[in-house]
Amino acid sequence: MWIFIAVLILIVLVLIISNIIVVQQSRAYVIERLGAFSAVWGVGIHVKVPFLDRVAKRVSLKEQVLDYPPQPVITKDNVTMQIDTVVYFQITDPKLYAYGVEQPMMAMETLTATTLRNIIGDLELDQTLTSRDVINTKMRAILDVATDPWGIKVNRVELKNILPPQDIQNSMEKQMKAERDRRQAILQAEGQKKSAILIAEGERESAILKADAEKQAAILKAEAEKQAAILKADGEAQAIRSVQQALAESMALLNEKAPNDQVLKLKSIEAMEKVADGKATKIIIPSEIQGMVGLANGIVEGVKK
Repeated sequence: MWIFIAVLILIVLVLIISNIIVVQQSRAYVIERLGAFSAVWGVGIHVKVPFLDRVAKRVSLKEQVLDYPPQPVITKDNVTMQIDTVVYFQITDPKLYAYGVEQPMMAMETLTATTLRNIIGDLELDQTLTSRDVINTKMRAILDVATDPWGIKVNRVELKNILPPQDIQNSMEKQMKAERDRRQAILQAEGQKKSAILIAEGERESAILKADAEKQAAILKAEAEKQAAILKADGEAQAIRSVQQALAESMALLNEKAPNDQVLKLKSIEAMEKVADGKATKIIIPSEIQGMVGLANGIVEGVKK
C-alpha cells in the first residue's frame, strides 16, 4: 500500500511539473481546452490542466523577415523583369494568427507576389526603375490591410533587386556609359574654364602688383630727387649765408680800423680784378674806381718814361 501511494504521489508530481509552462519574453502561447480556444498566455509561469489543455501554437512576437526569391513580373509596356521582395512583419494577435488562415507564411508569399504583379502591371519600365519607393509604399499599405485579419502587421516592404531582360540591361549600360562620358566632358570643360580663370586672375594680380611696384618706385625716386634738391638748395643758401657773413665781418673789421678813402678804393680795385676774371662780357665800373684806374695808368706811364 505504501509503495502504491508513493508511486501515485510521484505520478502526480510528474504531471504537475510537466504541466508547468514558462513563457519567454517576446513569445505567446495559444492554449486550447478540449479542442477549443481557451486563452493566450503571455510572459510568465502558467499551469496547464492535464489531459484537458494543450499548447495549440507557439508564436514569436518579434519582427520577422521574409526574403522571397525573384519572380517574373510584366510591366505595362510588356517588359518581363525579375524582382525579388523582402517583407518585414510582426505578429500582433496570436489568436488571429493561429486561426485566421492556414499556413500564414505561404499565404503572405502568395499575396506579396500577386500585389507586386498588380502594381508593376500599371507601370512602364522607366517608372518601375525610378519609382522603387512608391512601389514599396503601395505594397506595404496593401499587404498590411490584407494581413490584418490574420493578426499580422506589415512594417516594411523592400524591392531588393529589379532585373530587366539582358538586351535592355545592355542598352541601359550603354546609356549610363554615355551619360558618364558626358558628365566627364562637362567636368573637364569646367576644370579648364576654372583653370583659365585662375590664370587670368593670376596675371591680373601680377600686373597690379607690378604697377604698384613701379608706382612706389616712382614715388620714392621723386621723393629722393625732392630731398636732393632741398639739400642742394639748403647748401647753396648756407654758402650764400657764409659769404654774406664773411663780407659782413670784413666790413665790420674795416669799420673798426677806420680806413681812409685810398684803402677803400684799393679794395675796390681788388674786387674788380676778381670780377674781371669771370666770364662776363660787360662790366660796369663805378666812377670812383674809374678815377683810380686812370690815376694808376698815369703812374704806370710815368714810371715807363
